[in-house]
Amino acid sequence: MFVLNENGDIAEDAASSVPRKGNYVDRDYYQAHKANPYLGLYIGKPIISRLTGERMVNFSRRINKADGSFAGLVLGSLKFSYFARLFDQIGLGSEGAINLYLRDGTRITRHPYLEADVGVNIAGSKTFEGFARVGTGAFVETSVRDGVRRLYTFTRVGELPLIINVALAVDEIEAEWRGKAIVIGTIVLILSGLTILLLLLFGHELRKRTRIQLELARLSQTDALTELANRRQFEDVYKRTSLEAGRSGKPLSLLVVDADHFKRFNDRYGHAVGDEVLKGLARCLLASVHRPSDLVCRVGGEEFVLLLPDTDAAGAVKVAEEVHAQVAALTVGSSGIGAGKVTVSIGSATGITDAGDLYQRADRALYEAKAGGRNQTRIASSQRANYVDKPTFRIVGS
Repeated sequence: MFVLNENGDIAEDAASSVPRKGNYVDRDYYQAHKANPYLGLYIGKPIISRLTGERMVNFSRRINKADGSFAGLVLGSLKFSYFARLFDQIGLGSEGAINLYLRDGTRITRHPYLEADVGVNIAGSKTFEGFARVGTGAFVETSVRDGVRRLYTFTRVGELPLIINVALAVDEIEAEWRGKAIVIGTIVLILSGLTILLLLLFGHELRKRTRIQLELARLSQTDALTELANRRQFEDVYKRTSLEAGRSGKPLSLLVVDADHFKRFNDRYGHAVGDEVLKGLARCLLASVHRPSDLVCRVGGEEFVLLLPDTDAAGAVKVAEEVHAQVAALTVGSSGIGAGKVTVSIGSATGITDAGDLYQRADRALYEAKAGGRNQTRIASSQRANYVDKPTFRIVGS
């Protein structure tokens, strides 16, 4: 098994702690996965390995980056010598054979093995048309390969694009029918068991990789301390929401929240207590919003952002009031920080058309709140308004 990177080079090698050198950008499986992100499991045509010189067949799956672009693929190979060892002790008679085909009619391998048979396409022949009509069955037909009349017992291999058949000469079957019937049943059972085992192994690894990719994608957009959305997620959602507000004409509000005198908590109580204060603020902010579309983010240090779609200035003020009320009740019992010790300053801005400058306006309003004595909210607007009772709300010129 290998992991190939997006350039076709070997990135991980199951057979060596130091990956062997090799580039497979020209292989059909690499080109197929790069061109089609929805291809799923791909089984390639028979090839000769560049590393070992042996005949083999490859199974591959695409790997995506977090944004869905091509990151490479996982590649598993089965040597033809494996099939030879598997079937070597099975008695097929002098004219019997086992064939493994792709569903397009390409023969992957044959037992007894003949190099000339590998890669031959028999699509359109009577025998292959019989295989393709139904998933599993048996029929008697004359082989296009050597003219021998054979009984073909065949089946599709699970959900894979593979067809396997056991072909026994009719004359030999009639001479020794009972013994051959047992052999056929045993072969089909063995092959079915191996198929299930391969599917389970591939399925387990692919599900594990999918879980890891999903978890990495989640972690890349989550603040590790507070488990709120981080700056990266905020910027992505903010961009989409701003465009939607511009198209729909519905108001979009933004609150920028900053903990007052946060450095004093770190200096007096230590960073561990400072972290507890930030976690408490995160809980207060989450408790202040009630719609699934509202987004609470930690964008850095002690600064947080509340993105409020379809919310006008009055609605944003109500949310800011709720934030102040929640924070006023915040306590950190382990360090003796009681209710009212932690306060926040808030800058609020609302846009109706293109809200691209919303963050800058709210940030300027926040600094006005800081300069005006903290523990208050300032509202960015084109006009100024009077103070109201604390927590204070002031209109800041945009």
